[in-house]
Amino acid sequence: MTRVYLDHNATTPLRPEARAAMVAALDVTGNASAVHRDGRAARRLIEEARRSVAALVQGDPRCVTFTSGGSEAAATLLAPGFVARDGASDGFARLIVSAVEHSCVLAGGRFAPGAMDVCPVDDAGRVDLARLADLLAAEGGRALVAVMAANNETGVVQPLAEIAALCRAHGAALVVDAVQALGKMPLDLSRLDCDALFVSAHKIGGPQGVGAIVTASEAVGYPSLVRGGGQEGRRRAGTENLAGIAGFGAAAVALAPGLTAEMQRLVALRDWLEREIVTISGASRAVGLPAERLPNTSLTVHPGLEGETAVIALDLAGIAVSTGSACASGKIAPSHVLAAMGLSATEARSALRVSLGWTTTPADAERFVAAFAAHVRTIAARAA
Repeated sequence: MTRVYLDHNATTPLRPEARAAMVAALDVTGNASAVHRDGRAARRLIEEARRSVAALVQGDPRCVTFTSGGSEAAATLLAPGFVARDGASDGFARLIVSAVEHSCVLAGGRFAPGAMDVCPVDDAGRVDLARLADLLAAEGGRALVAVMAANNETGVVQPLAEIAALCRAHGAALVVDAVQALGKMPLDLSRLDCDALFVSAHKIGGPQGVGAIVTASEAVGYPSLVRGGGQEGRRRAGTENLAGIAGFGAAAVALAPGLTAEMQRLVALRDWLEREIVTISGASRAVGLPAERLPNTSLTVHPGLEGETAVIALDLAGIAVSTGSACASGKIAPSHVLAAMGLSATEARSALRVSLGWTTTPADAERFVAAFAAHVRTIAARAA
């Protein structure tokens, strides 16, 4: 039986263009730091990818630094020694993050635990702007703010324009986690009005294990996390992952032209799927409404069902979904995202996340709905 993969927010299947670019890169012998012809061939691949990734967020290729992924990027940027685009280098005394951030941001980077504040969100998962303003106005030194563009579990899109305006009004710098948003919504670095953002290849059909930091200008800086060599403009040491970077660039090129049409296609599939779920189980509901959400993401809660049990049942039916973030799988505690939004532990444990992507077809959505309906019937029969 052909499996149906509906867990694109965890990782997206590798695009054929990315696979081809990676295979070609494996035949390039040189080290990109070498000056001979073989080294220059490797360097060309990296710089082509740098331009492609920059174009996807309307950024400057000179401001792109490749990393091993989003977690490394977060740990790199979230540092007291961060230099904002205004060039001020007197350091940051505080880090402010939202309560629904990915665990790599909630870890606080290189800030001491006592120097971090967590801003609450409303019941739709959006940053509480009034509370953020209070935190920014509080004494304690200049603040660095880290907020995700869109949540990996619920798909809720944050009000970044308002957040950026508050940061500017209070002299704070803003770092945006764009890992989940990349390839699912338009991203323009200048319109985001942030100092830096970070992204990851495997969320757009590139390979796992490669990501990037993109800064608003060359004035933005940060103390290197990985030190020792002069790679990546001395911002990140270590021989570059040539095949991974080439795959990232190819994935960026592949998705860029059709992004608007793909968003429209996926939102239609998502909305149909949610209507069907509510028809099957009237007590079920989508989480995150009425906020704007990523077009591909649906997190629903189902009173009377256990999310983990449903995931297993669907897996046995040949369908891959999740209960939330892949980074939190195996943990007994309910999702911190849903808790921050005011859902009870019982509701959180009933959650199912379906995340669509470039491989998803209407037939895939139909198979999920049929398998979900069968699972609901099984649970009802056991309870009878």
